[in-house]
Amino acid sequence: MISSFLTPARIRGHEILDEDGLDPKLVVRSMHDVSRANKFFGGASAAIAELDGVLAKSGSTLTILDVGTGIGDVTERARKKARKAGVSVLTFGLDSAEELAIASRPRHDAVVCGDALSLPFPDRSFDVVLGSQILHHFDDRCAVTFLCELNRVARTRVVISELRRSWLAVIGLWIGSFLLRFHPVSRHDGIVSVRRGFTAPELEDLVQRAVGRTPKVTNRPLFRVTTGWTPA
Repeated sequence: MISSFLTPARIRGHEILDEDGLDPKLVVRSMHDVSRANKFFGGASAAIAELDGVLAKSGSTLTILDVGTGIGDVTERARKKARKAGVSVLTFGLDSAEELAIASRPRHDAVVCGDALSLPFPDRSFDVVLGSQILHHFDDRCAVTFLCELNRVARTRVVISELRRSWLAVIGLWIGSFLLRFHPVSRHDGIVSVRRGFTAPELEDLVQRAVGRTPKVTNRPLFRVTTGWTPA
């Protein structure tokens, strides 16, 4: 009952960074704010936790495609963790914004500017395909397409890491954005992103509809929710 009270209705809202024709410097600046939010508010650690099982079972080399890579901070952390486990990781980034594809290039082995709803790769191209905090950008129809595309190009695992919708997360992000000196656009979009986030049952239902699998969904610390599955 308390959980329901603390969970706001899911909205589509409007994120400024979803607009076309923005100043590239603003886009990159905001993605650096997202990177700091990932560091301090659990986004990166949630995604890495979901990847742990894959890293433990992988061979000597693993390929990871990060769809909607931003500035590539999450896969950079995955690479460092894998190296400690003796696994060599090749990371590939894809983002629809050319300025972000360029900005993330130092953190990846290769980067492509492309459409997440129509990935420019053959089936089963990568061992792991990661979507970190990108699913909430799509309406339900496009979200299903997005998940199907990730499922198509993955060989061994698809990993989704998302925001878990909560009024406490909204309040925490709003306060934290001032302490971390976020750009006003980052603050606005961050709050909208939380309101677009998912509960565990919602994320499970979406994956079921998209790929016909019933995944294990995990609530992570700091209002994150993750899931992963092996492609059929």
